[in-house]
Amino acid sequence: MSTEPTKTQRLILIGEAFRPAAPVDDLDLFAGRDKQRSEFISAVTQAGYHVGLYGERGVGKTSLARVMTAVFNSPGVRRYQAAMVSCGTEENFSTLWTNIFRRLGRETEDFTPEGIRYEIEQLDPPALIVIDELDRLENDEALTHLADTVKTLSDNVVPSTLVLVGVAGSIGDLVGEHESIIRNLKQIGMPRMTPEELRGILWKGSEHAQIEIESDAVERVVALSEGLPHYTHLLGHGAAERAVQDDRTLVTLKDVEEALPAAVEGHTIESDYIKAIRSSQPGNLYREVLLACAIAPKNSLGYFASGQIRDPLEVIAGRRLDIPAFSRHMKEFLDPVRGSVLHREGKERSYSYRFSHPMMQPYVIMSALTQGLLNPRQLAELKEKSREEEEKQQGPKEDPYERGQLF
Repeated sequence: MSTEPTKTQRLILIGEAFRPAAPVDDLDLFAGRDKQRSEFISAVTQAGYHVGLYGERGVGKTSLARVMTAVFNSPGVRRYQAAMVSCGTEENFSTLWTNIFRRLGRETEDFTPEGIRYEIEQLDPPALIVIDELDRLENDEALTHLADTVKTLSDNVVPSTLVLVGVAGSIGDLVGEHESIIRNLKQIGMPRMTPEELRGILWKGSEHAQIEIESDAVERVVALSEGLPHYTHLLGHGAAERAVQDDRTLVTLKDVEEALPAAVEGHTIESDYIKAIRSSQPGNLYREVLLACAIAPKNSLGYFASGQIRDPLEVIAGRRLDIPAFSRHMKEFLDPVRGSVLHREGKERSYSYRFSHPMMQPYVIMSALTQGLLNPRQLAELKEKSREEEEKQQGPKEDPYERGQLF
């Protein structure tokens, strides 16, 4: 007969289920990404194909790669051994492959693309080799040799698969000037998660921890996450922990609201936020303008125009401000002095802006709620207006990942 877990056991289960600081590596706890999983399987099982997995920071690329290595070690499928490494800015081709072969229990002294191919051909069973954070690889020669390695593995139909993972707006951005290998790569773009996928994270996590989450609590977490699973895990963990510490197994909206301050305080992006809004000038509007940028309607690539922040700024600041009143703030948000929190493209009088770091946008909104810059009702109303405006300006929905281009 099964027994109810103790408080300590349930807290441990919550920690297993919600992992804001680490990739998910348990298939049973992984939610969503059905399309990307299918594309990954297709690439691994087709001779000559390798994988290029790209997207914004924080969308779960590493989690998908880890989970898929587990899939290919499941009963009933052809087994692959796995090697997963992360690139550093000081990495070169030989150190990269030394790390990979160490994980595969092999050694080599021939650090050429053909030498690497020979070693990989000897692997039995074949391997899934995940090279994460490829965008951090600054050594051009290493990237050239890696591209040549992909090509020779494909041309010789070596059964092992390379998985190149990185922050990029397109597969071309990820592999740099080596676009000749794109025909050898299955391009898998990782957009932000849909609300249904984010709900799946909370449902799977609560089931694992043997707790329940009220529907309005689920919807608040999903709304605040802005499609980024990190924040779903962060708020899910905080809210569930509060409930269990209070000897409850039902997570409520109040638990989510009370988890917000802890989620904001000490977050890895907090110092960047403070740098962006810091000012000794009384009555400055840096917090308010940045918040309006976070709420403003955006196109499918995350861009917005300065004129689109006027409506949310009116609610936040309590008065109508025209563009000249905050244009200086927008310009300063581009400056490294304020952490270059915004990125700008286009020509004068028709500039478009987006957040340089995708994790910043949800953080700005959560900080505003904890600081009392606006309340949940105001936020919901502003977000609804933004959604209506986005639908008008975007027309028929088009997935930028279908074009191999994000931003």
